[in-house]
Amino acid sequence: MRVATWNVNSIKARLPRLLDWLAATAPDVVCLQETKCAEAAFPRAEVAALGYEVASHGDGRWNGVAILSRVGLEAVQTGFADEPGFPEPEARAVAATCGGVRIWSVYVPNGRVPDSPHFGYKLAWLAGLRDALAAEWDADRPLAVCGDYNVAPTDADVWDPALFTESTHVTPQERAALARLRDLGLVDVVPVPMKGPHPFTYWDYRAGMFHQNKGMRIDLVYANAVFADAVRGAYVDREARKGKGPSDHAPIVVDLEPA
Repeated sequence: MRVATWNVNSIKARLPRLLDWLAATAPDVVCLQETKCAEAAFPRAEVAALGYEVASHGDGRWNGVAILSRVGLEAVQTGFADEPGFPEPEARAVAATCGGVRIWSVYVPNGRVPDSPHFGYKLAWLAGLRDALAAEWDADRPLAVCGDYNVAPTDADVWDPALFTESTHVTPQERAALARLRDLGLVDVVPVPMKGPHPFTYWDYRAGMFHQNKGMRIDLVYANAVFADAVRGAYVDREARKGKGPSDHAPIVVDLEPA
C-alpha cells in the first residue's frame, strides 16, 4: 500500500497538478489538507475518474481536509468528539478506514503568535486530537495520523532555528503536545529528503526560499507500531513543489509492505 499526505493550499487552484500527480505517483490513499473547498464544490468526479473515493470535510474557508482512497473507504468520521473551535469547530480532521488501515488527515491550527488566543486554540486542539485517538486506540490495527501539524518537532526540522525563537511552530509547548501524541504509541515516520540533509516539507513562497532549501518539516506522518513496522520507505516528493503555481508544501509518500 502507498499512503501520501499533502497540504495542497486550495484544491481548486491545484487540481490539474493534483490529478497529474495522482496519475504519476499512484498512491492508494491520499490525505489532503487546506483544501479551501465547500463540500458541494469538491472535485469528486475528477478524482473518481482515477479510481478514488472521497471523504471530505470542508466549509469553503481557509481550512478543509480530505481522504482519497482506491482501497475502500469505511467508518468515515469528520471532526472528533469535543473538538475545540474558534469559537466553533473548523474543518480540520477527517478519518476513515482504508484497506484495513485507519487513516486520519489533520490540519492543525497555525497558532499565529505565542501570546495570541489562536495559540491556546492550537494547543487545545492538539490535546483534543490526542483524546480522540486514545478513545479509538487499537494496537492491533494499523493507524496513521497524517497531515500538516504546523509544528517542527525538533530544531533540525527548521532551516535556521535562531530565526524562530519568538515564533510559533517551535515552542516547547507545541513540541510537548506532539510528545503527548507520541506517548500514545505513535512513531514519527521521518521521510527521506530529495535534496540536502533535512526532509523539509514546507517552504515560504517569498524570497527564493524553496530554491535555497530554507524550509521546515511541519507535515508529519505519525503511525502506530503496526503501521510503522510495515513501512519499507518514505520520501518527500520535492518535485511536486517545483514549476508553475505549486502549493507551498510538498507531499510525503510512504510505502508499506504488502499485507
